Amino acid sequence: MILRDLEKVRVMLKEATELDIAYAYDDLVFPDHTAFIIQFDDDNENNYFCYFHEDCLPDSEREIMNDLSQTFKKHRSTLVSKGLFNLNQKGEEVEIKFL
Repeated sequence: MILRDLEKVRVMLKEATELDIAYAYDDLVFPDHTAFIIQFDDDNENNYFCYFHEDCLPDSEREIMNDLSQTFKKHRSTLVSKGLFNLNQKGEEVEIKFL
């Protein structure tokens, strides 16, 4: 079983964006509004991946990524932009598709 430091991510997200965590599942963290998601890197506990919702405006994406990257760096962590995602409602479940 892999232990992930969700509290560390919560602190960094709040500091960088003022957003709280809306939901966390397995290796994914969904901040409020889901403009982006954070994924834990199972090979390096101080590295994280970031995916932006396909509807996020490019200027907003750059600003958010810059704020997140600076904050993660202050906490001796790295954040790598991995691309886009979308969400689709499938009955009572939500499907995440990485683009």
